[in-house]
Amino acid sequence: MESSYNLTVSDIEAHADALLEFHAGFADFFRSTTRSVAPHALDYLRGQLLCESRRNMSRMSVQVTERNHQALSNFISTSPWEDTPLLEAIGQHAVGLLSAPDGGPAKALILDESGVAKQGTASVGVARQYCGPLGKVDNCQVGVYLAYGTDREATLIDRRLYLPQSWVEDAARCAQAGIPPQAQVFRTKAELGLEMIQAAQAQGLPFAFVGMDAHYGEQPWLLSRLDDEGITYMADIPSTTRVYVEAPTVGVPPRRGSRGPKPTKPRVLEGDAVEVRHLAKREQIPCQVLPVRDTQRGSLWIRCAIVCVWRMEDALPAQPVWLIIRQELDGSETKYTFSNAETSQPNLLAQWQARRYWVERALQDAKGLAGLDEYQVIGWRGWHHHMTMVLLAMLFLLHLKHTLRPNAPMLTLQDVHEILLVVMPRKDVSFEEVVELIRQKHLNRWRSRNSYLEKQKKQLDDNHFLI
Repeated sequence: MESSYNLTVSDIEAHADALLEFHAGFADFFRSTTRSVAPHALDYLRGQLLCESRRNMSRMSVQVTERNHQALSNFISTSPWEDTPLLEAIGQHAVGLLSAPDGGPAKALILDESGVAKQGTASVGVARQYCGPLGKVDNCQVGVYLAYGTDREATLIDRRLYLPQSWVEDAARCAQAGIPPQAQVFRTKAELGLEMIQAAQAQGLPFAFVGMDAHYGEQPWLLSRLDDEGITYMADIPSTTRVYVEAPTVGVPPRRGSRGPKPTKPRVLEGDAVEVRHLAKREQIPCQVLPVRDTQRGSLWIRCAIVCVWRMEDALPAQPVWLIIRQELDGSETKYTFSNAETSQPNLLAQWQARRYWVERALQDAKGLAGLDEYQVIGWRGWHHHMTMVLLAMLFLLHLKHTLRPNAPMLTLQDVHEILLVVMPRKDVSFEEVVELIRQKHLNRWRSRNSYLEKQKKQLDDNHFLI
C-alpha cells in the first residue's frame, strides 16, 4: 500500500482554493434577475465543511465567515433561489465523477430515509413517527433520499421531505410553514421515492437498477410500477414476506351450493405460500459463498442462495422474481431481497444486493461531514435549501477525493475533510465575537423559555376553564 501512496504537501497546497473553483461552477444557480446570493452560498458551504460540530449559523458566522447570522439565515430560509435546477446539476456532475472511461461497474440509484430528532411542533413535517437514528418513535422530521453510486461509493443526489397526514390536513399549519399548495398532498415515502426515481430517469441519468430497503420492498404496488416502467430493482423485504415457490393455480372458484352469489374474483385454487425465512432452512436450495464488496480489510464474503419465486400482490401471485437470501458467514444476520433482474448470475445479484451499504454510508458521511442533521430552519424552503447545500457539499468532497485519489488510492471522504480543515482558512475569533456569540445564545434561551412559559400558562388556563 505504501508504494502506491504518493500524496505530497505540494498536492495538498495545490488545492487550497479548490472550493472556490468548485463553487464558481455552480454560482449561476444562486443568481436572479436582480441579485446574486452566490457569495452567501460559498460562505454556507465553508461553514458546513469547516465547523466540526454543531454546524448552526451562529457558529458559521463566528468561526468561518464575516457574514452575520441573519444574512446566512436569510440565504437559507427566505432567499428565492431555485433548488431544483441545482439538484439536477448535482446529479449530472455525480454521473461524470462516477463514470469510468471503460464504463466500469453498473451504476445504481439507491433509496433510503433518515430522521432528524426535533423539539416542538413548528418545524415543517415534524411529528411523532419512527426515527431511524434513534431506533424508536419520537418527535422528528423524516427525509427520503436518493443516492447515485457504483460498487465502491455513492453520493446523495435528491431529497424529499415526508409530510405526515396530520400536516397536510391542517391548511393553516402548512401555510405558516410555507408549504406550497401543490405540496400539500399526502404522499407516502414510497411515492416520494418513486418521484425521485422518475426524475432521475427523466434527466437521463444512466443506471442499471434501483436498490431499496424493506420499507419500500414491502410495497407490492411500487415493485409492480417499477416493473411496468422497465426498471430493474433490488428490493429488500421483511423475513415474514410470503411467496410461492411454484406457480399456484389461480381461477374463479365454482359456487358451492345453490345459494349465494356466484364468485367472480379470482383466487388461488391450488398452492401454498411460505414465508421467505423458512426457505433459508431448506437444504434443497443451493447456497454459495461469494464476495460482494471491498472493504478496508479486504473482500467481504457472504453466504448466498438464489431461487425463483412468485411474490404476492392483493392476495394473488404477481410475476416471478428472484429471491436473494444473504447470510453473514457467522450466521449473525440474514437478509431477503426481491429482484426482477434479467440476469440470474449469483455473483452479480449478490453484489447488487450489497449496494445498499453505500447509501447508508453516504447518509452517515453527510451528517458527520456536512451537517445534514444540523440546521436552524423550521420552514419548507429552509429545509429544502439546507438539504440541497448538503448535497452540494458532499459532491465537492467527492470531487476532491477523485482529484487526489491517483496519489492516494485508499483516500476516504473523511480524509478529504481533514485536509480541508488544514488548507482552508478560518477566522481568528476575537474576544468581542465570543461575547456576542454568548449573548445571542442567552437571548435564544430566554426566548425559548418565555415561549415555553406562555404555552404552559395557556394550557393551565384552558384546564382551569374546563374545570
